[in-house]
Amino acid sequence: MKHTKNNADENVEMNINADEAVSGSIHLNDPVAEESEMEQLKTELDESKDKYLRLMAEFENFKRRNAKERVELIQTAGRDVITDMLDILDDCDRAQKQIQNNKNAAPEIKGVLLVFNKLKNTLQARGLKEMESIHADFNPDLHEAITEIPAPTEELKGKVVDEILKGYYLNDKIIRHAKVVVGK
Repeated sequence: MKHTKNNADENVEMNINADEAVSGSIHLNDPVAEESEMEQLKTELDESKDKYLRLMAEFENFKRRNAKERVELIQTAGRDVITDMLDILDDCDRAQKQIQNNKNAAPEIKGVLLVFNKLKNTLQARGLKEMESIHADFNPDLHEAITEIPAPTEELKGKVVDEILKGYYLNDKIIRHAKVVVGK
């Protein structure tokens, strides 16, 4: 806004953005210094935004990684205990086969079979799963070949003929390979 000062001889325009001691044509704010300061602030803001975005991405990756590790830890927390119990489970399977072959099974033996089944069911509820190997193609990632025998039929060549020791999965991860006999 400009004011006009009336003098007798002349009209003088006055710039209200001017310092009182300086004539009205010079501004207090230097536009060049203001622009460079503005550019510097924009650069600092962009750097801060970039830091913030990187930090947020890093934090999201940390949360995702932490959640995945927590799930894996929960799934395999009892792995050592279950692995140690596999030998006991094998003994239970052998005993169960012997008991089932015995026609004179006493009621006490039937109670023992119930305990064996309860053990199996409890381990299965914890994620243990038997590997199906008989008549499956031999796979060195799943099976450990103990020996090879001549295949009884042409269809069983390269397949598992007999299972010496069962293989097991715990939450879809192999915890013990099956020991098998392969037909050749």
